[in-house]
Amino acid sequence: MFLVNSEVLKLSAFLCVLNFPSVALSESDFSDNPEVQVLINELVLEKGLDRASLNQIFSKAQLKDSVLKLMTRPAEKIKPWFEYSDIFVSKSRIKNGLLFYQENLDILRSASKRFGVPPEIIVSIIGVETSYGTITGDYRVIDALSTLAFHYPSELKNYSKRKTYFTNELKNFLVFTQKQQLDPLALLGSYAGAMGFGQFMPSSYRNYAIDFDGDGRIDIWENIADAVGSVANYLAKHGWVEGEEIVVPADFLGNAEENWLNAGLKPQKTVSELVAMEFTTKTAVAPSTLATAIALEGEEGAEYWMGFKNFYVITRYNHSTMYALSVYQLAQAIKEKVIVAGK
Repeated sequence: MFLVNSEVLKLSAFLCVLNFPSVALSESDFSDNPEVQVLINELVLEKGLDRASLNQIFSKAQLKDSVLKLMTRPAEKIKPWFEYSDIFVSKSRIKNGLLFYQENLDILRSASKRFGVPPEIIVSIIGVETSYGTITGDYRVIDALSTLAFHYPSELKNYSKRKTYFTNELKNFLVFTQKQQLDPLALLGSYAGAMGFGQFMPSSYRNYAIDFDGDGRIDIWENIADAVGSVANYLAKHGWVEGEEIVVPADFLGNAEENWLNAGLKPQKTVSELVAMEFTTKTAVAPSTLATAIALEGEEGAEYWMGFKNFYVITRYNHSTMYALSVYQLAQAIKEKVIVAGK
């Protein structure tokens, strides 16, 4: 997952990844770039990687003009909730989610038992991220990350911070490919370097990806067991609490412009405090439970929700209220289909 995504970037990764072919800006490689040599020196001295191997990798990595175009194109208007949800909570995604659930039932049950995360939540995240592994990106990760680490557009906001971010992700990528004995020139991902069924960035791969089927390898590209286990592990490590509410519909008769609405992703107020401000829910929730008040633009007016810790955990995957609510609603729709199907 590309954790720094905005609503726009999340939609762009899904809708536009196929719009720009992976064409190199030039035939030159990165081997003569002074910044590359600095990075190689760091990896040799700090991580013990082989200098000759690194030089060979960067001699075959390519600068991708299409990656830079995706990063620098004019920002799209952020879609309102009712349009955003139509993309990710669609009939086809619900149908394919049921199929993915049924085909991988034993793996999902095992992951849910081990990590305490409902199987439908795991399926939903994979569905939102990559349409159940069907859209995982067609860029070589080494090309995407090298392009962004060494040629991140200087005119973009937070240039220095973003350049450093992608440089660190490139380091993580080179470290884990050596450790896992994977070919760094063969692995594919998104234009931002996100990989596999769950779109893990290299740092997330190193910290949260697991060998769930015990075959000695961590393969989130083709091994569904590892992909499912890794998503569940990610949520568990970020504080998922088994059996607790995620988010519930709320009622509010006050001013939708109140500054405590959408004040942040992390729950800060207790349910009783929100109730005192006339932000209520019909769902039975302990008054001392921490929650966040959410207001979104529905098709027929304001739509209110009360999010709890597990909702916040989903936003650790992508820092977006609409992303997390889409995951929840898709999961609920899949769960309903599973119940009807009898599994």
